[in-house]
Amino acid sequence: MAPDPQAPLLSIALWAPIVGAILTLLSKGRNSSSGIAFFSSLITLGATLAIVFQFDPGYAGYQMLESIDWIPALGIKYQLGVDGISILMILLTAIITPIVIGTSWLSISKQTREFMAAVLVLTTGMYGVFIALDLILFYVFWELVLIPMYLIIGIWGGPNKIYATVKFFLFTFVGSVLMLVAIIAIALETNTFDVVKLPDHIINTELQSLIFLAFFLAFAIKVPMFPFHTWLPDAHVEAPTGGSVILAGVLLKMGGYGFLRYVLPLTPDAVDDWRMVIVILSVTAIIYGALIAMMQRDVKKLIAYSSVSHMGFVTLGIFTQEQIGIDGAIVQMFSHGLITGALFLCVGILYDRTHTRMFADLGGFATRIPVYAVFFGFFTLGSLGLPMMSGFVGEFMVLLAAFGWSYLAGLIALLGVILAAAYMLWMYKRVMLGNIGNVSFEQVGDMNRVEVMALIPLAFLVVWMGVSPDTFVHLIQTSTSLIAGYK
Repeated sequence: MAPDPQAPLLSIALWAPIVGAILTLLSKGRNSSSGIAFFSSLITLGATLAIVFQFDPGYAGYQMLESIDWIPALGIKYQLGVDGISILMILLTAIITPIVIGTSWLSISKQTREFMAAVLVLTTGMYGVFIALDLILFYVFWELVLIPMYLIIGIWGGPNKIYATVKFFLFTFVGSVLMLVAIIAIALETNTFDVVKLPDHIINTELQSLIFLAFFLAFAIKVPMFPFHTWLPDAHVEAPTGGSVILAGVLLKMGGYGFLRYVLPLTPDAVDDWRMVIVILSVTAIIYGALIAMMQRDVKKLIAYSSVSHMGFVTLGIFTQEQIGIDGAIVQMFSHGLITGALFLCVGILYDRTHTRMFADLGGFATRIPVYAVFFGFFTLGSLGLPMMSGFVGEFMVLLAAFGWSYLAGLIALLGVILAAAYMLWMYKRVMLGNIGNVSFEQVGDMNRVEVMALIPLAFLVVWMGVSPDTFVHLIQTSTSLIAGYK
């Protein structure tokens, strides 16, 4: 472990949103509550950037360590730290949150204070998942995420929000219960909840299998992997725009992070036994998600199913357990958060103006709203994996690992890339080109300044990662080499 930092930057970044949520609820007026929420999210972003600048990419262990006894009788600690596995995830969380709050300032008109507070609490939960170095603390943050997301969909969602909310809750809660059982089993076997010390303990093979299955189901539901994905399209379609951006941008990454942090290091024998099954599920998700996306009539649902396909590349890269595949999986998670989050934001912008997401009602927008057409086209190309954009980098690295592990797996995954180009270009054509749909153009205006400012940093990062991927891979590869070595 690296020496303790001079300032508790992780705690500042972690708890600033909670303080902001309290102040937001106590404030009066829509603008003041939104302003407080936005400012608190900027504190988290600033502290996270400071962490990234101080991060030593050549050191494989945990950095910025903070450790305080929480429940000494049980050996439970408030212990935080960051390494190459988590550094891009906390950066992604810190970038997405102010964008969601800034754009929701305009689009959320009812119970604005409560919405902003829910987003901030959700941010603390997600951030905590990525930096917690105690199993119980990790579980607390994992469960904390469930509550505000439940409220965001259930209160500010669409017509079928109750169905989507209950489905989301049941799927994720079942996974959480199984994960708690696995955590208790690990603690009884190793006599510690300390994540730093856990890899030093060897868990017997039979127990590994049970722990693997419990963790796998919890994380597979969150990714979500096929066939545990059915909650995701409903949650995306019914969630407000900000909820969809966070769900796609950060929440799904918790599952991939869990595989890397806990499953590969703690259950290596079980991973070897189940690797073939998981690779099959991953390539199935890539093709299935793409084919179902091509059949959709709702723009938002198409992007939701594209997430199933893109996250299939993440699990494929992780479970090849080659370093280039693991690096590619992390890069893909970061890229997917940027691009798909931006696409959901684009869909929300159009829906606010047209009150429809159906392809049958849309068309011919490119000449009427050219600024929007450029941004929507840019992120569409990023999603289909155009070279020189971030979507290409992660998928290419995963494909290299997949071909190295199995030519058949690589070929099937490559087919997913081709299908992605088909359904994404088809989507853009139906929405922006061709004949004018049923929407009255007199009521449709181009993007405003806030919306443009929200998408610019995402576009910048997509290009940066596509042109200079080593900037990001350099941060993670020392830590991922350890993960790859557990097989």
